[in-house]
Amino acid sequence: MIRPVAGPVPAGPGGVGPAADPGAARPGEQLCHVYRLRPGAEGEYERRHAEIWPEMSALLDEAGVYDYHIYRHGLLLICVLRTRDGYPRVRRVTGASAVQARWTRSLAHLFAEIADADGEPLWAYPVFHHAGRPPSA
Repeated sequence: MIRPVAGPVPAGPGGVGPAADPGAARPGEQLCHVYRLRPGAEGEYERRHAEIWPEMSALLDEAGVYDYHIYRHGLLLICVLRTRDGYPRVRRVTGASAVQARWTRSLAHLFAEIADADGEPLWAYPVFHHAGRPPSA
């Protein structure tokens, strides 16, 4: 039987499980944040991400982002990613980028909620983790 645990669950072996504090996340540890789309924006959001700009993809690589997934459930977007050098570097590199600024402006009209009052992503923290047994080689 799988039982949820009380309180945040630290990342497991190999960095499995999102970190609660992106600034304290170790390189390779999962981070998770959420966005909320405006009603009716679902199709355009998916089209735009099916055609991500090559320069945006290159920026994510430069910033050290890898294993980045965005999941959608209705209007809720769940973003899960890992970083090679930690989130502070990602923030520095993308925050200084004209490409990131242009990408963000081009999508801004699609979002109902994207950040907290301080401009930080809406970070999600782990409440359950099952490391399991990896498949045999």
